[in-house]
Amino acid sequence: MVALRFLIENRNTVCFTFLVALVLSLYLLVYLFSHTPRPPYPEELRYTAIDESGVEITRALPNVGEAQKMDDDEEIILSVVIPSYNETGRILLMLTDAINFLKEKYGSKWEIVIVDDGSTDNTTQYCLKICREEFKLDYRQFRIIKFSQNRGKGGAVRQGFLHIRGKYGLFADADGASNFSDVAKLIEAVQTCEVSSRGVEAVKPVVAIGSRAHMVNTEAVIKRSMIRNCLMYGFHTLVFIFGIRTIKDTQCGFKLFNKPAILKIFPYLHTEGWIFDVEILILAIRKRIQIKEIPISWHEVDGSKMALAIDSIKMARDLVIIRMAYLLGIYRDDRKC
Repeated sequence: MVALRFLIENRNTVCFTFLVALVLSLYLLVYLFSHTPRPPYPEELRYTAIDESGVEITRALPNVGEAQKMDDDEEIILSVVIPSYNETGRILLMLTDAINFLKEKYGSKWEIVIVDDGSTDNTTQYCLKICREEFKLDYRQFRIIKFSQNRGKGGAVRQGFLHIRGKYGLFADADGASNFSDVAKLIEAVQTCEVSSRGVEAVKPVVAIGSRAHMVNTEAVIKRSMIRNCLMYGFHTLVFIFGIRTIKDTQCGFKLFNKPAILKIFPYLHTEGWIFDVEILILAIRKRIQIKEIPISWHEVDGSKMALAIDSIKMARDLVIIRMAYLLGIYRDDRKC
C-alpha cells in the first residue's frame, strides 16, 4: 500500500524517470549496433595497374577532393567504380559492355576503378590480365584497389569514390545486370539540374539513380522466386515507413553522382553492408541534394553474393539502426567518418 501510494503521489516523477530510462536504453541499443567504417590499411591506399610497357605497378591513390587530370592534361569526365567480390565468372561481360561504350562516347576521358573486396578467387589478377590482354589499357584508365580484408559492398563503394578523378562518378555492379549505355541517361539528368543560377563556379550537387520500378510487372521480376519478391516488397515497405517515400527503387546498383554530391555524401557514409544505398539517399535528402530517378534496362543475373534470408534480416535491422542513429544524433551528416 505504501508503494502504491508513493507511485500515485509521484506519478509525474515516475513517468519522467521511466521515459528517460527508455530513451537512454534506446540510445545505448542503437549505439551498440551502429556502424563506423573500418579505416583502410596502408596497402589499401594504393592502386594496382598496368603501365605503358605492360608491367604491373602500384601507386598511391589520388583523393577525390583534389583536382586530377590525365597525363596529357585531359579532364576525366566519368569515373566508374565497380565493387567486386569473387567476380571472375561474371565481370568480363560487364567490363566489355562498359569499355566499348566508354571508348565510343568519351574517347580517353574516363577511368574504371575496380575495388576488390577481399576476393579469394584472384579477382585482382584476373582483372589485370584482361586489362593487359583483352582491353590494352593502362593505369590512366584502369585501376584496381585491393582490400586485405572484406569490408562489404558499401565499404568498397565508399573507398572507390573517395579516390576517383572524374567529374562524375558512377558505381555499377560487376554482374552487368544493367545496360551500361544507360549511364548516358543519368549524366543527362544530372547535367540538366546541376548548373546554378549563380554561374558556372557554383555547380549544384545532384544524384541520378537507375531505377527498376517500371519493371515490377514484367517477366524479369515476375519470374523471380516468391520468397525473393516477398522480401523485396517487405523491404520497400520498411524503407517507406522509415522516411524515403519519393524514391521507388533504392537498391539498384547503378547510381551516378557529380563531384559536389560525392564530396557531400561519401566522406560521411557510415554503413559498409548491403544497406549502404539507403544511407546514401538519406544523406542526400538531409543535405537537400536533388535526386533524379531514371528508368533503366535491367535483367536478372545468376551468381549473387547475397545470402537472401540472412542478409535480408540484416538489411532490415540496419535500416532501423541507420534511421534511429540519425534521429538520436549518433550519426552526423556534418562530421566525416
